[in-house]
Amino acid sequence: MEKRDSKVKVVPKEVLVPFILVTSLFALWGFANAVTDPMVQAFKKILELSNSQAAWVQMAFYGGYFCMALPAAIFMRKYSYKVGILIGLGLYAIGALLFYPAAITEQFWFFCLGLYILTFGLAFLETAANPYILAMGSKETATRRLNLAQAFNPVGLIAGLFVAQQFVLKNLKSDDVVDFNSLDEASKILIKTSDLLVIRNPYVILGLVILGVFVLFLINKMPQSKENGDMSNITETFSALFKNKKYVLGVLAQVLYVGAQIMCWTYIYQYAEAINMDSVTAGYYQMIAFVIFTIGRIIGTYLLRFISSGKLLMYFAILAMVFVGATILMKGVIGLYSLVGVSFCMSLMFPTIYGIALKGLTEEQSKVGSAGLVMAIVGGALMPKLQGEIIDIGGNGVADVSILSVPEVNISFVLPLLCFTYIAWYGKKVFSNYER
Repeated sequence: MEKRDSKVKVVPKEVLVPFILVTSLFALWGFANAVTDPMVQAFKKILELSNSQAAWVQMAFYGGYFCMALPAAIFMRKYSYKVGILIGLGLYAIGALLFYPAAITEQFWFFCLGLYILTFGLAFLETAANPYILAMGSKETATRRLNLAQAFNPVGLIAGLFVAQQFVLKNLKSDDVVDFNSLDEASKILIKTSDLLVIRNPYVILGLVILGVFVLFLINKMPQSKENGDMSNITETFSALFKNKKYVLGVLAQVLYVGAQIMCWTYIYQYAEAINMDSVTAGYYQMIAFVIFTIGRIIGTYLLRFISSGKLLMYFAILAMVFVGATILMKGVIGLYSLVGVSFCMSLMFPTIYGIALKGLTEEQSKVGSAGLVMAIVGGALMPKLQGEIIDIGGNGVADVSILSVPEVNISFVLPLLCFTYIAWYGKKVFSNYER
């Protein structure tokens, strides 16, 4: 293996404090991601929804990224990264606090609206934070620096899942009912009201915490990274990006990666349900997946010192294909172990694809290009919805019919398998054409 960039500092001392502050944002949006995933299963039972209907939670959550990423990037062409971060934190807090009136009205669409606005904020944060981190030091170590910052994302994931499991899933009365449909209407209403309040609480508390972080950024001075000269015409910037094949293919890779990630994390609960495992126990497996994800990101960041980004991305994607294949074909807890193992492989992918796609771009192109990569998070809205439709082939259950001798929930993981296949191809293409 060839040693790469080992003598260049990943984070210069003069930007260490701003780097730490911006890195904290990675944990904050990780928390929002993790606390929301179990809500698909929770809303499904509380509001008596099908798998595909409950997937509107992810449609709202990740759809917000798609709708706001480009406006956020255009805004930040004129204003600073700090202003973008402050707007992002403000929208994040508003969306989370909307869960309070949503719980009062007990309307599913109101909860989805809160998530939608919350992710307007996350779109601003990710559009600002990712290229900001890339700009905080040498271009040679930019991908390693982003991987280092993204290593704190799993900290938020683990914290979010812990809150969801200990303070939401364990306290849901509907989860204690064997046959929710058999209850009389009055009992259903009582349980629904109680459970929606349980779901409300972590989001409201989160909104208050985000307001505190907003104040912290407001009072701290953040360095600005500006290019010399006037901004280029936005049309010229788009044209340059569309002509950049590595960037365009990278956006598609990011769409498929985020889709695969959310499918593997959201439907771990349905996979567990198919083997008669309750949601709280399934949450422990997701917790293990997040821990493995954290370890994988640390290992991946270290390996990037010696192995090119494209080649390492290809290796991790191929290993993910193996794990997903076992998830599909294996029955019982062995398949669940394989599904958990996919998280190790996914750990490297988002920041590495991000760094590869933006490498070599001007800062102006990076700001707009970052929006395309954040908009790619829409994969997390579309693909879980499609997977939910596959799981619903035989009914609202997860193992109503068997296909090739395995339940339909197993077969649904063909979707992430196809995603990882493309990512492996993209890694090989990058290595072969751009890194030699």
